[in-house]
Amino acid sequence: MGNAIVRTDFNFPGQKKVYKGKVRDVYTLENDLLVMVASDRISAFDHILPKGIPFKGQVLNQVATMFLDATKDIVPNWLLATPDPNVAIGYACEPVRVEMVIRGYLAGHSAREYNAGKRMLCGVVLPEGMKENDRFPEPIITPATKAEEGHDEDISREDILSKRIVPEDIYLKMEEYTRALFQRGTEMAAKRGLILVDTKYEFGIRNGEVILIDEIHTPDSSRYFYADGYQERQDRNEPQKQLSKEFVRQWLIENGFQGLEGQTMPFMPDEFVQTVTDRYIELYERITGNEFKKADTGTIEARIEMNVEEFLAAL
Repeated sequence: MGNAIVRTDFNFPGQKKVYKGKVRDVYTLENDLLVMVASDRISAFDHILPKGIPFKGQVLNQVATMFLDATKDIVPNWLLATPDPNVAIGYACEPVRVEMVIRGYLAGHSAREYNAGKRMLCGVVLPEGMKENDRFPEPIITPATKAEEGHDEDISREDILSKRIVPEDIYLKMEEYTRALFQRGTEMAAKRGLILVDTKYEFGIRNGEVILIDEIHTPDSSRYFYADGYQERQDRNEPQKQLSKEFVRQWLIENGFQGLEGQTMPFMPDEFVQTVTDRYIELYERITGNEFKKADTGTIEARIEMNVEEFLAAL
């Protein structure tokens, strides 16, 4: 098992500030450049788990890069270059504080809400008679407010517009982009024998233009099912075979943790950490069609620093 990078403390040339998120550390430089380091931290239920997952950051960064490159004909994005397996460099944008979640299937959060008896999610009416992992008649958008800390919260389109959280023209453009991106992601997944179940997109504003930011279609931001055997499993009321972070959430639930007050984070044995690494690599290979090439993790921090500084010096 390789080393995991769980914290960073870089001081890049022209660095102005640092933001440390659940998984990514974002370094803001002069000239409106961002250096986004994908760590090997893993979060679930808005809590960072106690151990890093070797190669997870590399998987996320490289999958996100592939999809950003494959969708720039649909929407402009923030990405400029990926000079290191764990690093993306791009343009700073003013983030829109609404996350665009789109769901093609009744799974995860939507299934938990549905099974609790709710038939409306973010202002969208859910059909009666569905069972977990059924396909919606058409994909639904269920936005969430982007919290600085703690839980993101479901919100309806009507509330976003009536409370003027986002100007209407920008929100409508985000909706348009969300549907087009999900369609492209669905088509790309289908070619690899996968179903893109649900995902989320984040947008920002740069020079008055709506820009796609952060990661897209990664196992941290998306849920995938295997297409082969999907309908048979549904007919037999069996769980779907999936490639996503949901199995980590399920492991936490089975070990008595859902991020609720008073609950204690369970111990993560090395065997489970290795399983999570293997699942992330499996998704990379399945979704890209390429063999995963593990980067040298002997001195991750030194490698990242050298690669970023060489790229910046060449600009």
